[in-house]
Amino acid sequence: MNVTIPVALQNWIPYQLFFEEGKAFARWLFIGNENFTEPFFDETIAKCKWTGHNSQSLKCISDMEILPEWSKDIESVEPSAFIFHVSRCGSTLASQLLALNPAHIVLSEVPFFDELLRWKNKTPGANEEELLRLLQSAITFYAAKRNADADHLFIKTDSWHIFFYPLIRKLYPRTPFILLYRRPDEVIRSQQKRRGMQSVPGLIEPALFGFDKNEIQNIPLDEYMTKVLEKYFGAFLQILGKDALAFPINYKQGAVEMVKTIATVTSASISDNDMAKIKQRAAYHAKYPDQAFTEEPIQTTIPLYCKKAFELYEAVEKIRKSMPGYAE
Repeated sequence: MNVTIPVALQNWIPYQLFFEEGKAFARWLFIGNENFTEPFFDETIAKCKWTGHNSQSLKCISDMEILPEWSKDIESVEPSAFIFHVSRCGSTLASQLLALNPAHIVLSEVPFFDELLRWKNKTPGANEEELLRLLQSAITFYAAKRNADADHLFIKTDSWHIFFYPLIRKLYPRTPFILLYRRPDEVIRSQQKRRGMQSVPGLIEPALFGFDKNEIQNIPLDEYMTKVLEKYFGAFLQILGKDALAFPINYKQGAVEMVKTIATVTSASISDNDMAKIKQRAAYHAKYPDQAFTEEPIQTTIPLYCKKAFELYEAVEKIRKSMPGYAE
C-alpha cells in the first residue's frame, strides 16, 4: 500500500516559530524516514539537524499563514489521546512504551506546539480561531502517515499545557484526555535532582500559571514547584468534574498499567509480543534507556508547604477510585 503525501512536503515538519517585523514565520526541518522514538521531541530535532538536507546554508522558512493550506493534502492520523501530566509522573516512560508499536505515532513535548500555544498566551488580542487552525495544521504535519500501518497518534504535552485545556478540547471534542499524576512530594524530590522549566520561577511566564510576578519573587524552588503542582491538580479537578473523556492515572499504578489503561480508552490493541516488549522496556529509566530503573522509598514525613498540594492530590485520587475499572 502506498501512502500519498505531496512530494514537496514529504518528510518535512515546521519545527520553530519566529518573528520578523511583527510577522510570524516557521522554520522547516527535513526528518527523512526518522521515527519519533526519542524521550523528547527536541532530541529528535537535534538528531535530524545533522542530516544533509538540514546542514545546508540555505534554510527553509515559510509564512505561518500558509500552514493550513499546505496541510490540506497531507494524509495524517487523528489524535487518539492527549497525555497531560504534572511532570515526573511516568509520562515519558508511558510515551516510550506506546512508541514500541510501529503503528503508533508518539509526539512527546513538541517544541513547535508549545511555541504556538504560548504565542496566544503572550499576545494580547490574539485570534483564537486562527491559532486553532495553525495548531491543527501543525499536528497534521507531525502526524503525517509516513508508515502505511500507522493507526494511532498519542500527543504528550508539556506539563503546563493543561492550562490550554479549553482550547485543545475545542479543537478535539471527542479525543480522550489522559491525566497522569503522582504524589506531590515525589514529584518535588525528582525535580530536586534535575529541574524542569516549570519548576524554576520565570522560565515560563508566571501569568500562564495564574501567578503574579510579586508572588513568586525570592521563593525557594521546592515551594515554588509546590505552588505549580497546586495549579496542576486544581486544573485536573476542574476537568474531571465536567469532562467524561478525561481519565486520571496515578504513577503508583505502574508503567504497564498506565499503558493498558491508555490502550483501553483509545481502543489501541496490545499483542502478546507488544506486552513482552513493554514489560522489558518498563524495567529501564524513561530518560536513560540504558539504565535500569530503581525506585526510592516513599518518605513518611510530608513537608508542611506540601499540605495544600496533597489535599488536591487526594481529591483527584478520590475521583479516580470512584471510576469504573478502578485499579490500585
